[in-house]
Amino acid sequence: MILLSRDDIKKVFTMRDAIEADKVAFQLVVEEGKVVSPLRTNIQAPKYDGCFLFMPAYVPDLDVASIKIVDIFPHNIDNGIPSSPAQVLLIDGTTGVVSALLDGTHVTKMRTGAASGAAFDVLAKKDCKIGALIGTGGQASTQLEAMLTARDLEEVRVFDLDFERTKAFAEQMQEELGEYNTRIVPVKSSDEAIDDADLLITVTPSSKPVFDGSKVKPGITISCVGAYQHHMQELDPVALERASKIYFDSKEAVLSESGDILIPLEKGIITEDDFTGDLGNVIKGELVGRENDEEIIVFETVGVATQDLVAANTIYKKALELGVGQEWK
Repeated sequence: MILLSRDDIKKVFTMRDAIEADKVAFQLVVEEGKVVSPLRTNIQAPKYDGCFLFMPAYVPDLDVASIKIVDIFPHNIDNGIPSSPAQVLLIDGTTGVVSALLDGTHVTKMRTGAASGAAFDVLAKKDCKIGALIGTGGQASTQLEAMLTARDLEEVRVFDLDFERTKAFAEQMQEELGEYNTRIVPVKSSDEAIDDADLLITVTPSSKPVFDGSKVKPGITISCVGAYQHHMQELDPVALERASKIYFDSKEAVLSESGDILIPLEKGIITEDDFTGDLGNVIKGELVGRENDEEIIVFETVGVATQDLVAANTIYKKALELGVGQEWK
């Protein structure tokens, strides 16, 4: 077994690699019999507003299995530690032997950001200039990097309830992501963030909408990332009503977890007839994607274990090839 730290992973796995890995994972998810992946086990820790998540997956064609243990503790950010600490175990599907232990926090950040990147790659207008990011927590940096990887943007506006933290985040990202030549601008309201935006990512633990859906412009592509539980709701239902198409990473997973979709369904604001389908079907050419530059498109992602498996397997193979990682005997 080899141990792969965050620094090890960064040596062998880029955001573009992560986006391509997610595209593979999303296609596997929609192919009958290609993946064995029970819905994740969620154990609540209400004392700390947190939860423990266990996410297994097995892809017989790849002879690989995995399990990710990821714990969501949103208040960690106040103490300068990750809000979603995690580990991924990669397992040889032919022997059941664990082949690698990976820093799951970084794998999660990369594959979660890459979900938005994959959606933008496939669904966004080709000519995008302005991006908006709402939320500056533990997942925000890779969400921003994925947005910049998918489209060549002039400016991204960043909004969070804590403006001092927003400014610090924007300054840090301007330095770390300077190669993209995009202005990262902190703003004081979500209205200011979404004004004229072509791309929008929401990545917060909010239980109420974080932007005004009536104010997003035609042609925008929205990726909603944070609402992984029933009571969570970042997405303004007005945006769903205005949307031409609504896609998921996995309809089954979204309808088991995400308040962004479950709450409007329960209120009768939308019905399942409004759903377009899974992103994997678009990637495979089985489902239509964007048809013009005026469509408002929504992508809802809660994350699936197959993303972790494909990402971890890609990282593992590259690490072996390049001699990266520490062997644990």
